[in-house]
Amino acid sequence: MESASRAARISPGRLWAGRIAGGLTILFLLFDAIIKVLTLPPAVEGTVRLGYPESVVFGIGIVELVCLVAYVIPRTSILGAILLTGYLGGAVATHVRIGSPLLSHTFFPIYVGLLVWGALVLRDDRLVRLLPLQAR
Repeated sequence: MESASRAARISPGRLWAGRIAGGLTILFLLFDAIIKVLTLPPAVEGTVRLGYPESVVFGIGIVELVCLVAYVIPRTSILGAILLTGYLGGAVATHVRIGSPLLSHTFFPIYVGLLVWGALVLRDDRLVRLLPLQAR
């Protein structure tokens, strides 16, 4: 009953925008996790270039996949978003450490994190009430 009343307050356009943003974000993160789990050459080369040993690529992919599964399941989507935020924070720290370009590399995980949370905010009215961005 609660989800029906919550859904009634969200416009169909906003709901679909959240679904599309979430779907695209999930597809991107799933692709990223799969190439790491399969230890494909682009993932290995990129990880080594960031200063990590080749042996950690598989583990990083598994961590990303677990966070993503939590995000995809509706009952655990907020937990998944929190876990993905931590994962993406590590990516930001890595890029800061090696001196990557700010807007294209260092901020890219922040852009992905905004999509992760933005998709949830568009689909769930309860999160909108938590944000300090609205007038009281």
